[in-house]
Amino acid sequence: MDATSYGPGLLGFLVVAAIGVALFFLLKNMNKQMRKIQVPHDGREDEQRGNGPEA
Repeated sequence: MDATSYGPGLLGFLVVAAIGVALFFLLKNMNKQMRKIQVPHDGREDEQRGNGPEA
């Protein structure tokens, strides 16, 4: 090996690949948790903003 040929090598690739796999599973779990959230629809917020039914 000379002074101009260097790189991260196999260890660097494995670290980046492991971070990518962890990110994939974290995003998958986050999407599952976000689907569980039930947002209650409250008409009072619309009326306060002036977007409710006109009386």
